[in-house]
Amino acid sequence: MRLLLVSSSVFHPRNRHQGRYDFAQLIKVSPELARFMITNPYGKVSIDFANPQAVLAFNRALLKALYQLQFWQIPEGYLCPPVPGRADYVHAVADILAADGVELSSPQPQLKLLDVGTGANCIYPLLAHLDYGWQVVGTDIDPIALKSASKNVQKNNLYQHIEFRLQKESKACFSHIIQANERFVMTMCNPPFHSNAQEAASGSKRKWSNLGKLDPQRKLPTLNFGGKNNELWCVGGEVAFVRRMIKDSKAFANQVLWFSCLLSKQDNVRQAKRALMDVHASEVKVVTMAQGQKQSRFIAWSFMDAQQRKLWLSQL
Repeated sequence: MRLLLVSSSVFHPRNRHQGRYDFAQLIKVSPELARFMITNPYGKVSIDFANPQAVLAFNRALLKALYQLQFWQIPEGYLCPPVPGRADYVHAVADILAADGVELSSPQPQLKLLDVGTGANCIYPLLAHLDYGWQVVGTDIDPIALKSASKNVQKNNLYQHIEFRLQKESKACFSHIIQANERFVMTMCNPPFHSNAQEAASGSKRKWSNLGKLDPQRKLPTLNFGGKNNELWCVGGEVAFVRRMIKDSKAFANQVLWFSCLLSKQDNVRQAKRALMDVHASEVKVVTMAQGQKQSRFIAWSFMDAQQRKLWLSQL
């Protein structure tokens, strides 16, 4: 098994979210954002990131201003993703494909991407298609989430490029989803990080403290970014989820060029690599992404070597 490490300390150069936010321009594009503007503890104009509705309005404004998405709604209580960081994941997996010879400068509609656990927000399919012109299949175990995701796609007239499939087996990732003879160049996943609801709530409280927003006089929401149980936690947490994903991926070694999954903790990378050795992955890449002090990472693996991957791509 060949292992490569890739790291970055700033947004990916193709990420549309560069520099400071132009709140005046965002409000011009999306006026609803104005009512959430505040002066933060550092004396700078910002939005109230402790308010779930503010977080939703902010990300909706970014999508409208930078991607021209005219509609993006999420049912109350569902996960609202931070779009800039999610975009970095999309661009980083695109770099992996580019290393195998995939053209990134023009749309490649013959390439299909699979998003495991797409959620009600449908963010990865939207960004992947809008930035690279890929076809995307999004999956989820929650029919309400898929209904919301489908509405976001329909309202933006992207239904010919993005489709959804309900995963009826909660323990599976690729089984029951990938069809016979179907091929995907990449899979993506933002797994449930926590092992129970209490752990998820504790993580949110630590975040408030780190941001200097924990105010004893103010009643804060449990999660400013929202999230249903299956979006935030699962039995065994992230490690158990990723192990199941890796085990499931082996059966589709010839149908998927690269698999990938976000990992919240560096220590979980070590355990994921051990699981990948057990299934005899040919190549593994760990990509670190950082925006300021925040750092995230994902692991990608393939059951083909470089020559086999180029041949696989030539047959699409």
